[in-house]
Amino acid sequence: MTLQEISRFAFTPDLTICRLLNGMWQVSGGHGRIDPARAVEAMFAYHDAGFTTWDLADHYGPAEDLIGAFRREVAARRGEAGLGDIQAFTKWVPHPGPMTRRIVEEAVAVSCRRMHVDRLDLLQFHWWDYRDPRYLDALKHLADLRDAGQIRHLALTNFDTERLAIIADHGIRIVSNQVQYSLIDRRPAVRMAAFCAVHGISLLTYGTLLGGLLSERWLGRPEPGRGDLATVSQQKYKTMIDAWGGWGLFQDLLGGLKPLADKHGVGIAAIGARYVLDQPTVAGVIVGARLGIAEHIAANASAFDFGLDADDRAALDPILAKSRDLMRVIGDCGDEYR
Repeated sequence: MTLQEISRFAFTPDLTICRLLNGMWQVSGGHGRIDPARAVEAMFAYHDAGFTTWDLADHYGPAEDLIGAFRREVAARRGEAGLGDIQAFTKWVPHPGPMTRRIVEEAVAVSCRRMHVDRLDLLQFHWWDYRDPRYLDALKHLADLRDAGQIRHLALTNFDTERLAIIADHGIRIVSNQVQYSLIDRRPAVRMAAFCAVHGISLLTYGTLLGGLLSERWLGRPEPGRGDLATVSQQKYKTMIDAWGGWGLFQDLLGGLKPLADKHGVGIAAIGARYVLDQPTVAGVIVGARLGIAEHIAANASAFDFGLDADDRAALDPILAKSRDLMRVIGDCGDEYR
């Protein structure tokens, strides 16, 4: 199986990605025990199917080390030339505090060493506390490292629209912001997408499949308790469902998605992914990969086998209109982390 060409996206003039990224939060714990050797073999299966782009972070347990191991194995089996087909996007998530050039350089060096790269394809920066403006110091140093060739592109994760504007006003160029975006969390469409469109910033989205809750498996099931949710992802996104409108409304949504899935010959998850992929400024959707435990390569690929038409979207609108306004309940993108 090989993905269709429409699965590729010119993320930047010098970097083309797969629009479904393999998410590696799932190797950090709470999703089942990951065996490193089996994980690397699973990474080959994703890569060879066309899922060549990986999303990870410095704090996702062994994620950066697994990328390093995968790259070494690719070089051993296929030669150094094969490494050019891999895109690995990491994050730096420091505790707020002094952001000196040395601190920033050391963080980048650690990620490069773990990932077995000379430079990072994309570094996505997160900051926990906006009351501490030293995130601007960190970003200025990161921009300098980018200009010096140690980082190919600089990006953000979970920044709100107000802070995006501040960063832009300081002349710091970023290429993307990673935010939660799904059928139940459409906050990026309220303010952020318009800002990103004007400033040439793409969105990478996570939580789109709600940790697997957006699937036929949960259609018609009674509301699960915490013990019924097998992973920390499911626990996290069940909380989002509660904030959005509750389990009853979520069942209405799954019930509305099932005829669309049947119409297009795909699963409910593919409809959810396609819906977000079609949103303005969205470059890619991140789908968690429980490497060596549960693979969904064919199901993920089906998101590129069809398109949603106006009737499909109109069928969902009455259900979505019943939900709470998460901008009022939570705030802008990323505010749930602050």
